Amino acid sequence: MTGPSAPSPQGRVLRWGFVVAVLALLLIGVLAVRRATSTIATLGQPAEPRITQQTVVERLREVAKLVATEMTLRDVVIYEQTRFASTKKVLLVVTGKVSAGIDMEHGTTVSIDSADKRITVTLPPAQILGVDVLNVTTYDERAGLLNPFTPEDRDIIQRRIRGQLITAARQSGILEHADQSAAKVLTELLGRDGYTVEIKRPLVVTQPAG
Repeated sequence: MTGPSAPSPQGRVLRWGFVVAVLALLLIGVLAVRRATSTIATLGQPAEPRITQQTVVERLREVAKLVATEMTLRDVVIYEQTRFASTKKVLLVVTGKVSAGIDMEHGTTVSIDSADKRITVTLPPAQILGVDVLNVTTYDERAGLLNPFTPEDRDIIQRRIRGQLITAARQSGILEHADQSAAKVLTELLGRDGYTVEIKRPLVVTQPAG
């Protein structure tokens, strides 16, 4: 039986999505900071809005993983193995959801210049945070006479499914999209009360091959 051809990376993406629950928590935290910094002073004068480094760091840690982007994809997975001149093969069409974002617990630093009202946040690069296999459809499965499918084969297939979904998501630009989304959200949420927000990325040094 002839199975469908593997889709191109551009054709794999079924849906982009944005996870807003975690972002809402971050927004609540920032609003709490604003309320605290705008408390009426003892003599009845409003306090100057001021954001401290400790406060920002604590809020970022409370939302340890800022999930910025979700992508739903479909891909073709083929597993084939020959033993004793007997070949087993299966062709699957899988649908999965891959999420990517910034891990705030590692590699995040904050610098606040109260005089210039500038917040500088250094973020680590986005990474894959999760893979959820939504559906697996078998289009063709043939076991060899002397080479039946085993539990080990099933484990290999499951790992291959997850690996191909991650690869497809990377090729479709999920990490770049997550980087841009996280920077935009943090700039909007922290850039209040006249503060300017600058998002920086650490320099990545690539070692030459050989």
